[in-house]
This record gives sequence, C-alpha cells and structure tokens, in this order.
Amino acid sequence: MADKSVSTESLKLDDGKKVSVGKKLRVAIVGCGGISQTHLTAYKEMPDVEIVAGVDIVPARLKLMKEKWGVTALFDNWKTMLKKVKPDAVDVCTPNGVHCQPVVDACNAGCHAITEKPMAMTPKECQRMIEAAKKSKVKLAVGFQQRYHPNTQFLTRARDEGQFGKIMYVKCQALRRRGIPNWGVFGQKKLQGGGPMIDIGVHVIEMAHFFMGSPRPVAASGNIWTYMGNKPSKVVSQWPGWDHKTYTVEDLAVGHIRFENGAILQIESSFAAHIEKDVWNFTAIGDKGGCSWDPAAIFTDRAGTMINSTPSFTGDCSWTYLFNTKLRNWVDGCLKGTPLTAPGEAGLDVQKMLDGVYRSAAAGKEVVIA
Repeated sequence: MADKSVSTESLKLDDGKKVSVGKKLRVAIVGCGGISQTHLTAYKEMPDVEIVAGVDIVPARLKLMKEKWGVTALFDNWKTMLKKVKPDAVDVCTPNGVHCQPVVDACNAGCHAITEKPMAMTPKECQRMIEAAKKSKVKLAVGFQQRYHPNTQFLTRARDEGQFGKIMYVKCQALRRRGIPNWGVFGQKKLQGGGPMIDIGVHVIEMAHFFMGSPRPVAASGNIWTYMGNKPSKVVSQWPGWDHKTYTVEDLAVGHIRFENGAILQIESSFAAHIEKDVWNFTAIGDKGGCSWDPAAIFTDRAGTMINSTPSFTGDCSWTYLFNTKLRNWVDGCLKGTPLTAPGEAGLDVQKMLDGVYRSAAAGKEVVIA
C-alpha cells in the first residue's frame, strides 16, 4: 500500500473543485452484500484507495467486512457513517431501491459517489442524484462495466472510424432460459423496480446505447409477462428454489425505443423463457455496415463483395478486468479529475429507457420519454 505520508498538494479543476495529488481516496462501502465483495477485491489492487467504513443492516455482512477486509468502522446507517467517518467517496452496492438516497446524502456531504446499476428506480431519482453531485462539485459514476468490455470498445472504435455510417437499428438481447435468482431480492418489484429488464437488460441497453453514441431517447413501447416465476417449479435449472411466493416481477420483457436521431433500439430480456439457450448480445445495422457484439464481428461490403470481419483478439473479457477498469476510472476521476466513462447522465438516459418500457407495458401504448 502507498505511504500515507505522500504529498497532498491541491489541484484546482476547471469546475472549481479541488482534488489532492498523491493522496489515497478514502472510500466507504454502503451495502456489504454479494456485489460489494467484487468491488472490494478490485480496490485491494489499488494502492491509492483505502476502505474506511462499511454500512449494512445485516450484522453478518458487517462481521465479514471486519474479518475478511479489516474494516473496523462499521455502521447500520449511512448518515451516521458520513458524519463520523467523513469519507472522500462512497460506493453504493445496495438493492436498486436504496441507490438514490445514499448517493444524494453522500454528495450533499461533499463525497464523490458511484452506484451499482441500474442508477436508481426512476428517472426522477436519477435527476436528484445528478443535481446533488453538481451542487457539491463531486464525481458521480454509474457501475456500467459492459461499456468497458473489449468487444464494446472494439465496435465503438469501428463506429468512430465510420465503418457503420448512420446507425439505424440495434437489437439487444439479455435472455436466460431459466435463470431466476434464488438469492437477494431480485424477484421483489418494490425493492428492485422490476425483473430481468432492469436487472440484466440494463447491461445490454447501456453498452448498446454507448456504442450508438448515446442518442436521446424520445419514446418507448413495451410489454411484460409473468408466467413461471410466481409458480413453484420442479424443472431442473441453474438456480432452483427461488421464492415464488414473493415474486412480483416479470419473467420476460420486450421493449422498443425511438431516438431523436431516428434510430431504433429493441430489447428482449428474460429470467425465464422457452428459448434454445441463454443469449447476451446486441446486433446493429448501419447504412454502411453492421455488427454483432458476440461474437464480435463487422459486416460490410468490400471490393464488390459482402465481407464478414472478425477480430482474432479484442482483449481481456474477464469479470475481474471489467470491474477493475470501471472502478479505476471512477477513482481516477475522484483523485485526478479525469473524465468519467459512465457519468450520472448516462445512468439517467438508460433509466429513462427502462422506465419507458415499464410505463408503456402498464399503459398498453407507446409513451413519451421526456
């Protein structure tokens, strides 16, 4: 670990916020459950990060923070933690319904913040988070690791080179044949906001939207269906025994997003569906070329011939790499003032699309995205 006695000279950024050069970022973890362990593993490799506190309402998780990670400042309330510990930054790893308020309170206390995906439960909550960060001039990031994926980066570079021309249509798929989580609160709408669309569909939407150049969504239509998750099942599956009695989310969701530039994005997402196999992919069609994310490939015309091009290697695709990279980007933003790849505004755009699909499904018609 880096020497705590290193220089802490101040650097003034363009937005007026001062950051310290050569100091550690003192990070507090809010929500010490499953995904936080992946974050903590990544931070362990960063000598300029110090984990100074853990917050959770489950005592066993706080015990793990102390025994496994050596964190001794442990709390069951983030407001108390903010007052007593005064961290530099807060990493929110709670269920979706508890993303907004810890981030707002952290930003109001002058802390940088990052939250796991999705950014929040509603666009209104996202806006509150963004406004709090702007007011305090702190960095706010969303945990969208798939935009750091080598395949996403490869296709985005190809887009920048003009290989696709005008992107007209993108189809996203985050489909599980039978993959209803049997842990956590993923089946409870009041705590999560929805099912597969907001839990796994969000990943493919965000990386596809990033690839498209982040056009502004203007309208959405969608449908959702629940037909397996709320019933007991004896079918052999990867995660058997989910709590069907508390299951209030969809099994399958299909959405259609229109953008200001005329492009269309379609999304299919499922926890449970009668399909051949699980799918995690997006495909795109432009007026000069098209592509597939998995396998990474570009489809175009050359020398009067239709050509399919595939890279021999795009880079490290491991879960560890993706989390390390997204957290490194946020830490650098906090300490050095460098740009965020997934700022709060990106989270708001994605949330508007998720919200639009769910609102349309409830209304039975296309809805406007403000």
